[in-house]
Amino acid sequence: MLGEDQPINLHLLDIPQSEQKMQGVVMEIKDCAYPLVNSITPTTDYAVAFKDCQIAMLVGARPRGPGMVRADLLKANGGIFAGQGKALDQYASKDCKIVVVGNPANTNALIAMTNAPSIPRKNFSALVRLDQNRAYAQVVDKIGVPLSQLSGLTVYGNHSATQYPSVRHGVVKDFPSAGQTTPMQKAINDDAWLEGTFLTTVQKRGAAIIKARGASSAVSAAKAAVDHMREWVLGTPEGTVSSMAVCSDGNTYGIPADLIYGFPCVCKNGEWKVVDGLGVDAYSRKLMDATAKELVGEKASALAK
Repeated sequence: MLGEDQPINLHLLDIPQSEQKMQGVVMEIKDCAYPLVNSITPTTDYAVAFKDCQIAMLVGARPRGPGMVRADLLKANGGIFAGQGKALDQYASKDCKIVVVGNPANTNALIAMTNAPSIPRKNFSALVRLDQNRAYAQVVDKIGVPLSQLSGLTVYGNHSATQYPSVRHGVVKDFPSAGQTTPMQKAINDDAWLEGTFLTTVQKRGAAIIKARGASSAVSAAKAAVDHMREWVLGTPEGTVSSMAVCSDGNTYGIPADLIYGFPCVCKNGEWKVVDGLGVDAYSRKLMDATAKELVGEKASALAK
């Protein structure tokens, strides 16, 4: 994740009820004999977990229970991520890079960020890279080219069923023949599929996986979190973008300020930058605004006193 020669001191945090299971995870990690795992510290104590932390991957969140609506879920997770934000603020390195994976990821990241005022807002992010990976997989299946030939696909907005996976600025290399580069939308040549099956498949992929395997996404979410953090730290490959949910500034793509919103980003020297100025057509504008509206509502619910 951080390069082929970067040792890691791994801190594992869980709730007290899972302390024994965490010991099993430690055994598994040790038995993998990873050459770059320098140490493993399992703990149920925020102070131990976040002490001098430079990379924080906040994976856990309370799942929706019977009879819970989204607002209930936001309030339940509010306490968890407020606590983690305060712990990061108190114990972590001030240049700590944070990605929230636990859902609702965007607003959980916002809650953590709000409770960690001494850590720069640019250091908080949420995982929409999983949605970008899912979208690429759908395009691979549709046009039958290797993933290595695709770039520029972006996921805007919330990691939810309102997200907008966009191929508008994507391209396909060596398509239809070697040496040619074709706009992804043209290569797909099926707007009905893009605005129907493609959109809804990506938006509802998490639910489809839960239905199929009886549990939430596991290895795909882990892979996406690694992709997200690796490119943030080491840089995005030339000619590619990484979809990252980061704090909006109120000036970019017409998105209200202070939302954790998915944007196309490029990373260099440990910093991300939104790729601004891409054209937005009427169809895209509608979907980008819809997912922003959902995030505004989530923010109001999550931060309500």
